Amino acid sequence: MAKEETIVSGMAGRYAAALHALAVEQNATGPVGAALATFQALLDESADLRRLVRSPVFSAEEQTKALTPLLDKAGIGGIAANFIKLVAAKRRLFAITDMIAGYKALDDAANGVTRATVTVAESLSDTQTQALRQQLAAVAGAKSVDLDVRVDPSIIGGLVVKVGSRMVDSSLKTKLNAIRTRMKEVG
Repeated sequence: MAKEETIVSGMAGRYAAALHALAVEQNATGPVGAALATFQALLDESADLRRLVRSPVFSAEEQTKALTPLLDKAGIGGIAANFIKLVAAKRRLFAITDMIAGYKALDDAANGVTRATVTVAESLSDTQTQALRQQLAAVAGAKSVDLDVRVDPSIIGGLVVKVGSRMVDSSLKTKLNAIRTRMKEVG
């Protein structure tokens, strides 16, 4: 549990760690992760669902009563559905997004997956993406890297790479701004 506590912390982290431990015990980390991702997608799409989840106006019973048919319709069952209902019953539903993120972080750590966001000026080829993925895995000491590539022409060239809390900005835009700043200091 000590390693899990370093990955996630706080109340949401404790819930995520308990859920992850149960999912590991039941050999269901994949299905639970998929169900949680589905619920997070529902939250992202629906302002009404976000209001239900975050508002203290709704009682635990009202939240559970509203969530049950929604979970059924979305095909979320088993451990994940029971977890979401438990969180509602304990009046902690407002933190479900953090719990889902915590679960994902624990599952990634258990599977040796590192997540990285890369911003580029123009789209990368499959070969470039694979080479970047391999280099980031080597640097991060991970089995694999889940890469989120974003295209932003305003960086002109180069890369902006974010892995965890570390960020490396080798974009042309940043280099030009640094040169501009130094020139202002001189002149």
